[in-house]
Amino acid sequence: MEAFRYQALDVAGHARSGLVQADSPRQARAQLRTQGLFPERIDRVRNRERATQLWSRGIPAAELSLLTRQLATLLASGLTMEQALTALIEEVSAARTREVLGGVKAEVTAGLSLAGALGMYGRNFPDYYRALVRGGEESGALPNVLQHLADYLDARQALHQKTSLALLYPALVTFVAICVVTGLLVYVVPQIVQVFQQSRQSLPLLTRALIAVSDFLRSAGPYLVGIGICAVIGARAALRHDRQRRRWHACVLRLPWLGPVIRGLNTSRFASTLAILVGGGVPLLAALDYGAQAMSNLVMQHGIKAAVERVREGESLAGALGATHIFPPLMIHLVGSGEASGKLEHMLERAAQLETQTLERRLAVLLTLLEPVMILVMGGVVLIIVLAILLPIMEINQLVH
Repeated sequence: MEAFRYQALDVAGHARSGLVQADSPRQARAQLRTQGLFPERIDRVRNRERATQLWSRGIPAAELSLLTRQLATLLASGLTMEQALTALIEEVSAARTREVLGGVKAEVTAGLSLAGALGMYGRNFPDYYRALVRGGEESGALPNVLQHLADYLDARQALHQKTSLALLYPALVTFVAICVVTGLLVYVVPQIVQVFQQSRQSLPLLTRALIAVSDFLRSAGPYLVGIGICAVIGARAALRHDRQRRRWHACVLRLPWLGPVIRGLNTSRFASTLAILVGGGVPLLAALDYGAQAMSNLVMQHGIKAAVERVREGESLAGALGATHIFPPLMIHLVGSGEASGKLEHMLERAAQLETQTLERRLAVLLTLLEPVMILVMGGVVLIIVLAILLPIMEINQLVH
């Protein structure tokens, strides 16, 4: 069966549009007529790459979590994959999500696995998501894996929302401050300083420096914007290559504040992924491979691949992970305890929870320090501008007296 996008009229003359599954356009029209719809146009959704580019923003995280939980419930109730996807398509109201799910169902019907079908729409389903689905399919515990995946998505979305709300105020303060300072330097300062220049008095060093900065921004401002845009485009193009991206990721891990946050985020994601896969019955070596795919940092990914080779040679998981020097010691000890007690899944879940709590505390401290630092920096800049304007006025007053 294929997916067809339609535009039709109902019995009341209202326009309707959506997606329908059929073997041919004629069968799609017949299905619409049985539903009381009169089709005006039917287009085959045949180019999955076009659908991927069309909806490049991807499915929202909250909606993806809900879809995952619904799919897990449907599969656990005994429905086939095709029936479960059909139910999801009928349930979803967003046209974007309906089209993506319709394409996924068409790929599954054509013989692909669910993970393979999701891979055709990679912008909507992240790498770690597809890795977990693939592991669940291979282990035969897909409903259980999807349920755990939905819980993980909910927790990740909650952390993302908490961080976004905390960053909103500093971002607004920074934006407003930059706009105010730029406006002062480009429009206000030249008009005020022009009076001092006409008086032909020697200006203080701070005032001369402010005039130089103002003139530079007025003359080179458009070029600076263009250079910034080109730099962003060039950086994005360079980071498409694995070698350059790996170097960048290594530099990020060495940064004082951002590095521990990135390391903690990837550690939590890896531990959660590995716990879900091990609990779903996926073999350890395969689970490690899928867990590496769930990480966004290439340096840590290569560390996991090296650990896989050590485990394959007979070394314990705790020893192999410890040899990479990329995970916190607490996680290594918990993994070792889980291996010794046969409760590796529970220890990995515990490690993920502890790492998430540590990450939240670190973010809270970072954001708490960031706000006053930003206010002090922006206040200092405004103070310098005000002093540069007031100093010549004070000198004139002294000459008058």
